[in-house]
Amino acid sequence: MNLKQKLKNNELTLGSWIMMGNAMSVEVMALAGFDWLVVDIEHTAIDLETTLSLISTIQANGMKALVRVSKNEEVVIKRVLDMGADGIIVPMVCSQEDAQLAVDFAKYPPVGKRGVGLNRAQKYGTKFEEYKKWVDEELVIIAQIEHIDAVNNIDDILQVEGIDGTIIGPYDLSGSMGYPGEFDRDDVKEAVQTVLDRCKKYNMPSGFHVVDTNPENLQLKIDQGCTFLAYGIDYFFMRDAAMAGMNKLKEGLK
Repeated sequence: MNLKQKLKNNELTLGSWIMMGNAMSVEVMALAGFDWLVVDIEHTAIDLETTLSLISTIQANGMKALVRVSKNEEVVIKRVLDMGADGIIVPMVCSQEDAQLAVDFAKYPPVGKRGVGLNRAQKYGTKFEEYKKWVDEELVIIAQIEHIDAVNNIDDILQVEGIDGTIIGPYDLSGSMGYPGEFDRDDVKEAVQTVLDRCKKYNMPSGFHVVDTNPENLQLKIDQGCTFLAYGIDYFFMRDAAMAGMNKLKEGLK
């Protein structure tokens, strides 16, 4: 079953975040058994040529390759999809208009307004008709909910045809409320719960990026009903393991 169908069925899928532009980090992450990985080109130094390499490596290791694009903009969305990405995560979707733009940029006419190019996704021009069918049946478009305006407009966003799910960005959401990183505030929790409740009403997959590597925090989001979950960041796993090991060694040397 493809990822789009799992999202439609609201089945739990687990992924993670790639912020190091190195194919080896993707191969190491693949050993953990993630369903999908996101190449982040919004907050990293990863360029488009490296993005193509990472997409290929993710797919070669049996996972779906998503790209968190730099912005809700026509050219970058078109380019990463022509590279063969399985889907996009679109940042700062704050309104119905934003959500519709993301669909327009990702889908061909008559559904959307995406221009036609022949690249890796279309098998370099040999499989364009097959790719058009794939776009309709398998392309994934995720709206990132990371601003209080998006929370206030969540009903309108969720009703845009072509949006396959949402994912909450906790840092920017709390930041838009004036409290960046303060996830435990009651008003921030209330905003998150509003999104989860509305997603449940519309039977739309609700997602969350649990950026730390504590699996108990991921389980809390599963218990809250989230089904599209990003767990950790590639260098967080490396950082936390290295720091934990060194701290334990330093304690033993005292």
